[in-house]
Amino acid sequence: MRITVTGQSGQVVLSMLERAPEGVTVTALGRPGLDLEQPGSIGPAIIASRPDLVVNAAAFTAVDLAESEEARARIVNGVAAGEVARAAAGLGIPVIQISTDYVFDGTLDRPYREDDTVGPISAYGRSKLAGEEAVAAATPNHAILRTAWVYSPFGKNFVKTMLRLAETRDEVGVVADQAGCPTSALDIAGAVFAVAHHLVRRPNEAALRGVFHMGAQGEAVWADVAEAIFAERERLGGTPVRVKRIATSDYPTPAKRPANSRLDSSKLKTVHGAALPHWQASLASCVRRLVSTEQTG
Repeated sequence: MRITVTGQSGQVVLSMLERAPEGVTVTALGRPGLDLEQPGSIGPAIIASRPDLVVNAAAFTAVDLAESEEARARIVNGVAAGEVARAAAGLGIPVIQISTDYVFDGTLDRPYREDDTVGPISAYGRSKLAGEEAVAAATPNHAILRTAWVYSPFGKNFVKTMLRLAETRDEVGVVADQAGCPTSALDIAGAVFAVAHHLVRRPNEAALRGVFHMGAQGEAVWADVAEAIFAERERLGGTPVRVKRIATSDYPTPAKRPANSRLDSSKLKTVHGAALPHWQASLASCVRRLVSTEQTG
């Protein structure tokens, strides 16, 4: 199977390149050949890569910056997503769109299901919802995979930020009133490959297509995640770091975050047989890898 994925340096892209199963070739496309801010570049780049399936993993992910650059976020996350899907439709192949919990307003008192009403409260969320809608309008041969709180050994993310702060602080204030499913990009990659296999091998099964939630098992608030990071770091010889639990209002940001980012991922398991591991196990593995990298230089 030949999979083309948009982006070259994102967490999901790098995880897919690392975790590609035997017999699967992953081609990562990025600037200058494919530039999501130049939608006209998308179709020719995808066609030239001759894929069996396309994954749109590249995105404008600067959540706070999107508040002041919403038009740019809309082009990258909305218009370009539709162009990726149209290119796939033109080739007669499936497309997988990576989306986000930010399409919800976060007010439910339970994990979100795929059929719950969307209502983004940030520019980033609105741009990603526009991408979902553009993909669905371009082709029925799609799977939209919503995930949340993504981290990995790659790029910029919460885990890396906490480990960096731990080098110079013995206490870190972390928000304790936002709940979600911390999800490893490496685990996301595994689920994407499972979904891709089904979409390519079973082209006529409508049930395999549509919207799916793809989060780790378990749930936590950000302060819980920070405590787990620091505990694992300490087990590996690091100095103790305390977490000061704070409210969202104590850490104001330009973009509003959903208070509830928990995703019910049971549909993905039922339909595609893909269930991501518990967040604590994957998080500990990521911390060990990052700390080991620091120690070895």
